[in-house]
Amino acid sequence: MKKIRLEFRNVTKRFPAQRKGGEPTIAVERLNFALADGEVVSIIGPSGCGKSTLLNMGSGLDPASLGEVFVDGEKVVKPNEHVAFMLQKDLLLPWRSIRENVEFGLEIRGVPSREREAISLRLLKRCRLVDFVDHYPHQLSGGMRQRAALARTLAVDPAVLLLDEPFSALDAQTKMILQQDLGQMLGETGKTALFVTHDLVEAIALSDRVLVMSQRPGRIVKELIIDIPDRPNPMERRKSEKIGPYVAELMSLLHIDEAIV
Repeated sequence: MKKIRLEFRNVTKRFPAQRKGGEPTIAVERLNFALADGEVVSIIGPSGCGKSTLLNMGSGLDPASLGEVFVDGEKVVKPNEHVAFMLQKDLLLPWRSIRENVEFGLEIRGVPSREREAISLRLLKRCRLVDFVDHYPHQLSGGMRQRAALARTLAVDPAVLLLDEPFSALDAQTKMILQQDLGQMLGETGKTALFVTHDLVEAIALSDRVLVMSQRPGRIVKELIIDIPDRPNPMERRKSEKIGPYVAELMSLLHIDEAIV
């Protein structure tokens, strides 16, 4: 049996009322799910259902109101060095070169400079950025900056990756290329990842499972196991005849067809 890397146990998150006398907002309620070692799980659901809130709790940036979150069996009570977070914006530091940006987390941890450089160059080569190590973020395209952000995320060798719509701001072609890069890297490294997205095909192409959340307060209404071979190769998965039925099921669960009518 595989080791459990990330677990949410009966988790509820409430936010205080925005005005005096108002009701608190319940973002998510009584959530229970876990990710095994090497598993990639996507979360989809309506806007405002608490998807990003889950990632904030998993990273230790925001505590649960009720329930507990665990990483490698250890309760999450603060930011955890075993977890890395990748966002929609690359958040690269403009005054640092691409290599220096990738090394930033390692530098904070006190990793010696020669070791930092070896790690960053290896990852930048894997991300097809080895010819741009001394460039600065403003000299790179949006897709290249997101590849650099992915290299920075992997550089600290996290047990769990949390990804909050990292490709949503990119054009369709660049997005598919980066999905391929991410899928292959997750396959090669065996990392565990929790991925938030609104793109149904992206969720299916990248994941072992897709969790569907309800309107706020967010609850998991369906777990969809993706039975398509070759998960580390999203491009091949996209060609599968099973993609269409999975998309149709997710659209039905999200009531997308009803919203369009």
